[in-house]
Amino acid sequence: MQPPQGGIGGLVGAHGDGGTWRRAVIRTPRGSFEVFRQGRGQPLAVTHLYSAYNETGDRFAAAFVPFREVFLVNLSGAGASSWSGNPEELSMAAAVKDLEAIRMELGLDQWDFAGHSTGGMLGLQYAVEAQKGLARLVVVGAAASRDYSRGPDCIYHPAHPRFAEMQDLIERLKAEKLSPDERACLTERRTSLSLRHPERYTDYFRGEGTKAMAVARLEYFSRVDYASFDLRDELPAIKIPVLVAVGRHDVQCPAWCSEEIHRLVPGSRLAVFEESNHYPHLEEDEGFRAVIRKFLAEKAPR
Repeated sequence: MQPPQGGIGGLVGAHGDGGTWRRAVIRTPRGSFEVFRQGRGQPLAVTHLYSAYNETGDRFAAAFVPFREVFLVNLSGAGASSWSGNPEELSMAAAVKDLEAIRMELGLDQWDFAGHSTGGMLGLQYAVEAQKGLARLVVVGAAASRDYSRGPDCIYHPAHPRFAEMQDLIERLKAEKLSPDERACLTERRTSLSLRHPERYTDYFRGEGTKAMAVARLEYFSRVDYASFDLRDELPAIKIPVLVAVGRHDVQCPAWCSEEIHRLVPGSRLAVFEESNHYPHLEEDEGFRAVIRKFLAEKAPR
């Protein structure tokens, strides 16, 4: 199967919560990483595999701010984070090592991690490779393998009726010389393909904040990581508390993908949001926050 051209997940047009996120540059032996912080309490990291964040933050990350001090991380090659030009530094395996280097530089014994879409896939890989650094994991709208695009229920499968439209919008959004208005229009059209109620786009995404696409990271995932991504055999070894959440109508990572993760991760919790597509943290925001509040309040076993 060919990889989905352009990958999955919210890339641009996902806004912050209206507050300014405090910027810091964390220097580690693996490079320097741009990190944005907001909130108080126990630490929780958020990132997406190929998003570039700024001081306006991110709505997914903002959902955790009432309960945690959130560290919103630009991975290598995203935003102002360093990148030597070596493509292997853009891999999921390298991202896990980078996150661990950031955690240790911050002096944290452990932190929670939350990821949406390919951020959730990265979270699963993090738990497989370095779960000693994690207290809890929240995985939203994600998958355990490349098989998420194996059938026409996924918008990245050529048989999906809106496949061509999605691919066209992704390619157009990669252009560097788009005007702000052009980018906003394309973003709205692209994101609306993954909403249960696209007419509510402006309700979900009102505000001034935006994040950008880290194109080199996106292309590395599509060309390299996608072909080998399959963690299903390793998931039973995860021992930390894991919350798996998904919208019932998710067209990017269909709900069966999250149900599969839940079956494979011992003791994991599954939350299915019946009126959501790919963005339950926006489409059913109150219910989503209630679920994560309960999960994060529970005492970790170690």
